[in-house]
Amino acid sequence: MAVEEEGLRVFQSVKIKIGEAKNLPTYPGPNKMRDCYCTVNLDQEEVFRTKIVEKSLCPFYGEDFYCEIPRSFRHLSFYIFDRDVFRRDSIIGKVAIQKEDLQKYHNRDTWFQLQHVDADSEVQGKVHLEMRLSEVITDTGVICHKLATRVLECQGLPIVNGQCDPYATVTLAGPYRSEAKKTKVKKKTNNPHFDEVFYFEILHLPASTKMRRHIFFFRNTQFYHPSCFVATSSMHVTRPCSYSKKSHFDFEEEDVDKLEIRVDLWNASNLKFGDEFLGELRIPLKVLRQSSSYEAWYFLQPRDNGSKSLKPGDLGSLRLNVVYTEDHVFSSDYYSPLRDLLLKSADVEPVSASAAHILGEVCREKHEAAIPLVRLFLHYGKIVPFISAIANAEVKRTQDPNTIFRGNSLTSKCIDETMKLAGMHYLQVTLKPIIEEICQVHKSCEIDPVKLKDGENLENNMENLRQYVDRIFNVITKSGVSCPTVMCDIFFSLRESAAKRFQGDLDVRYTAVSSFIFLRFFAPAILSPNLFQLTPHHTDPQTSRTLTLISKTIQTLGSLSKSKSASFKESYMATFYDFFNEQKYADAVKNFLDLISSSGRRDHKSIEQPILLKEGFMIKRAQGRKRFGMKNFKKRWFRLTNHEFTYQKSKGNKKGDQPLYSIPIENILAVEKLEEESFKMKNMFQVIQPERALYIQANNCVEAKDWIDILTKVSQCNKKRLTVYHPSAYLNGHWLCCKATCDTTPGCTPCTGGLPANIQLDIDGDRETERIYSLFNLYMNKLEKMQEACGSKSVYDGPEQEEYSTFIIDDPQETYKTLKQIIAGVGALEQEHAQYKRDKFKKTKYGSQEHPIGDKSFQSYIRQQSEISAHSI
Repeated sequence: MAVEEEGLRVFQSVKIKIGEAKNLPTYPGPNKMRDCYCTVNLDQEEVFRTKIVEKSLCPFYGEDFYCEIPRSFRHLSFYIFDRDVFRRDSIIGKVAIQKEDLQKYHNRDTWFQLQHVDADSEVQGKVHLEMRLSEVITDTGVICHKLATRVLECQGLPIVNGQCDPYATVTLAGPYRSEAKKTKVKKKTNNPHFDEVFYFEILHLPASTKMRRHIFFFRNTQFYHPSCFVATSSMHVTRPCSYSKKSHFDFEEEDVDKLEIRVDLWNASNLKFGDEFLGELRIPLKVLRQSSSYEAWYFLQPRDNGSKSLKPGDLGSLRLNVVYTEDHVFSSDYYSPLRDLLLKSADVEPVSASAAHILGEVCREKHEAAIPLVRLFLHYGKIVPFISAIANAEVKRTQDPNTIFRGNSLTSKCIDETMKLAGMHYLQVTLKPIIEEICQVHKSCEIDPVKLKDGENLENNMENLRQYVDRIFNVITKSGVSCPTVMCDIFFSLRESAAKRFQGDLDVRYTAVSSFIFLRFFAPAILSPNLFQLTPHHTDPQTSRTLTLISKTIQTLGSLSKSKSASFKESYMATFYDFFNEQKYADAVKNFLDLISSSGRRDHKSIEQPILLKEGFMIKRAQGRKRFGMKNFKKRWFRLTNHEFTYQKSKGNKKGDQPLYSIPIENILAVEKLEEESFKMKNMFQVIQPERALYIQANNCVEAKDWIDILTKVSQCNKKRLTVYHPSAYLNGHWLCCKATCDTTPGCTPCTGGLPANIQLDIDGDRETERIYSLFNLYMNKLEKMQEACGSKSVYDGPEQEEYSTFIIDDPQETYKTLKQIIAGVGALEQEHAQYKRDKFKKTKYGSQEHPIGDKSFQSYIRQQSEISAHSI
């Protein structure tokens, strides 16, 4: 989901590896140990939570998390919690990385010191404020300025202990006095609309009195107190109770620059500890020097005297690896030259002279190039001919059939990425049930005699492990008809290329395919199921050890190695493998490989078993199916398959796991966001059916986006899909959005363009082309070196220079021609990006809703653009 800007779409994503924490403070009790988990938060909204690591002050998590970020944010934060069985879990500390600082830590393992968490460290949100100064002269010649301060609204305030009932105090403060006024409390919202005006009066004495000017503060009439009145000829003047006591004639001139308006946001709490501080802003009155009115958005700031009691090192540290990506994507026509050049790569002879192959040559890591290339070719339906072309070229360069596709080449990385994209549901159907059983049952499967625990029996453990290996081997080798078509077509191409190149080796047609499907697909999924969405978290040490032993065995079974026992370094693994030294296992592997790499093989539509796509707890509103009854909100376990969308009371419903409600996929007419004002609840969406809409609240913005995307995708081909919908709910006899009174009134807003159902189209081609442009731009110096290498090879028919030896150049002239086109296309896009930045710099206003005052990233952007403009001048 992109954040729309003028003429541009901005995509944000983050990939995080949460490693471990160390030196956490001890628990203040006899045990000293803690049960800790880590959360990932966008600002303060939790989007991911690790498993709990028990009884440790140095917990290892080893968990990966990836998400598309559907909204703007200021901080990426990580909180370490200590689980408490009887009370609310306590926060040990946090790491907060400002958005503009994320690139400093890009793809680097970094230890971060945990910071103390208090009200000041949790400040977030922004305030819209307006001030106006008017002048009045009284009958006695006294000049009186009236300052009007208008608090319009706030956005994105933090939620404290599950609730947010905010109010604001507005204070006009100076060296000697302070006067505060307060808005009404807004219930149950972190985006309050106040729109309240407060008046402060500032008095200037006439110069003829030869007294130095002094400024008085006046209270609004609703705050007058009889003891504070001072009479003038035309108005009542109040003197604040906080005014410094001096002689009536001992006035001193006060510099207006020392006066300021301070706005403090508070959460009205029912707790005995008082209201919680949410943030403040301070505006000096000198901003009104140039103009009598002033209006701007401000980011809330912590107090100047925020808590600094604990040193960061007292709380321990957390190891993280963060990769934040921001793609600025133009409309499709901007990318046509570069995209067309890439898409014809499969037809270029030799393929090493193609744009896609050149990208693999210049990137530092092959997977950098493989990820956007595979997604682009999948989107346009050209992945099979492209991979066939680069695989055939690699096979021709391979001398030994035993090393075929064993390196980290562009071919192997592209096939890996294709299997991840196209084969995820295949893994879910094949492996997920047995992996979940292994994680839940915790059978002992350790077969290393050195690692056996007291009371364990080696023979029993071997039998447990053998049963697991047998079951997983059988489900894999019987799953051929479920293998996705695009994978089968690629395997057919690999098989044919290998058989043609090494005609004397009858097994190479199998090993060429097994090196991917077993070595790079099934074995890694068994070893690290959390990386393939087979488990929600990294498995515990015992289960991880069991999966490691299974993965090693399955990998060896699939390799069809002639010397099986020699494949293992450990003697206990060689002993265990004797269970599988039977011809039936090799025959089963070959039959499976034959099936998934056969010419003309297609995915059988007769497979009608439901495929689980997504599941999890969410909150739903009663749909009103019963004539009487409360339309309340309840937490339910939701499951989506390719057949239906259901919910039930709990994850493991005891009554035959029958759902409370089921929506057939063909009855989903639209899936859209629901405006927050409908129920004063965030992250809500609606699943629209023929007779009613099901209103659902997800746990966070990332999860809401995931559910909307996958529900839209699975129902995209429904014939009766709506073109318009109501973005708000039907409440109290009318639609909140358009005020129509009939509940069957057609929608008032066009439906959003959802995700296409076919995986080959479930990708943004322009975004992938933008990523490829960014890579070419990043490695421009290597492109130029490659041009030099082409010239060198064309002129000199001898040993090439060492700096050119890393490039594969089969045809220097054709490669040079392609390089020239790439550099021209990249240069044109670079100019468009530079022009967009210049135009944005001219149009953007500091203090606008998009860039409030206090936005450090925008301040940095302003400095950069000013330097660029000065340099160009």
